[in-house]
Amino acid sequence: MTAPASSPFPGVIYVKAPERSSVSDNAPVETLVSEIIANVRAYGDAAVRDYSLKFDKAELKVFEVTDEERAEALAELDPQTRKDTEFAIDNVRKFAEAQLATILPLEVETLPGVHMGHRVIPIERVGCYVPGGRYPLLSAPIMTIVPAKVAGVDEIVACLPPNAHKAMIAGCHLSGADRIFKIGGAQAIAAMAYGTESVPAVNKIVGPGNAFVNEAKRQVFGPVGIDQLAGPSEIFVVADATGDAEMIATDLLAQAEHDIRTRVGLITTDKALAEAVQKEVEAQLETLSTANTAREAWINYGEITVCENEDAMIAYSDLIAAEHLQVHTADARAFAKKLRNYGSLFIGELASVVYSDKCSGTNHTLPTMGAGRYTGGLWVGAYVKIATHQWLDERGVSQVAPPAARQSASEGLEGHRRAAQLRLDRMQAKAN
Repeated sequence: MTAPASSPFPGVIYVKAPERSSVSDNAPVETLVSEIIANVRAYGDAAVRDYSLKFDKAELKVFEVTDEERAEALAELDPQTRKDTEFAIDNVRKFAEAQLATILPLEVETLPGVHMGHRVIPIERVGCYVPGGRYPLLSAPIMTIVPAKVAGVDEIVACLPPNAHKAMIAGCHLSGADRIFKIGGAQAIAAMAYGTESVPAVNKIVGPGNAFVNEAKRQVFGPVGIDQLAGPSEIFVVADATGDAEMIATDLLAQAEHDIRTRVGLITTDKALAEAVQKEVEAQLETLSTANTAREAWINYGEITVCENEDAMIAYSDLIAAEHLQVHTADARAFAKKLRNYGSLFIGELASVVYSDKCSGTNHTLPTMGAGRYTGGLWVGAYVKIATHQWLDERGVSQVAPPAARQSASEGLEGHRRAAQLRLDRMQAKAN
């Protein structure tokens, strides 16, 4: 198979190409966000109040959710919705606890008398941004707050838009937020980063949001940590001839209904499957209640590619590094081991992204826009620091001081040489 000029990658051809680029379509918002951050930093609550009125049409004197408001939100939560939320919280907690158990403190003697190690230290205060969205996305606070709780974070601050569904307050409460504020957008990120009269400054900010939230996280990074810069959602399926067109199309559209800029795609070695999926997507859009959103995402950012062989399929998938990657092949578990770059992997046709999105236990806050090439998604390890330490006895000093002093001298760093040599000189004088 000879790839035409329109090929996205060697050995790969388009059956359906995306009409737009989700990266280049990320409208520049840098200037506005910079202004918001500067004003919140300078004027605190007053600026937050002004921006809440301007962008959210919310006139609030007090930003923090009271205990009474929490209780009211819980009381109004549908009983089955509460059970389902608690089911999801329990599963996310179990997985986070299992992950934390793999992060162990360390003590090792690398040379006689040279003792090194590290501690696993929870971050003191974390800010969780909880997006509002068109619907009450109760899974959103679970994914950011529950792992922080498991990690042992001292204080968890949650911010959500003032017009978010009241059920989202209940979700934040059930997940374990210590403080909840009705502040959205870039002003929420600025408030958590620098603190205001009402909002405490945090050490790290996590959670997805729109382009303004994303840009604000990028701009405040440094004084505070962030989890990642998240773009529009993504799902790709890698499949061979055994793939089920109806199932693949259903899963692609399930993600496409998130947002009109969602990126969805099929990577396959079978042209017949590619054509069948394309027809199935079009057919399902006729009856999908969220088709207005899903169709626009599919037209603009949907793609189907046919690869000349399995190696090309793996290489192209690793290039895309999709946020969500489903594997629909004859031996999905064996095939999955050959994949390297992705946010989270869903192995076999029974493992739908929707389960992870909602309640199965793995985190749905994942890298997008190719970031899966260098990082994984949000996990309990994002809420702890691995901080090293060392201590030496005289045996250790006698081994490391001479080379440290020689190296310092060769680099022209006399202060370093003296610090390295002083302890050795004193040891030798004491021995004499």
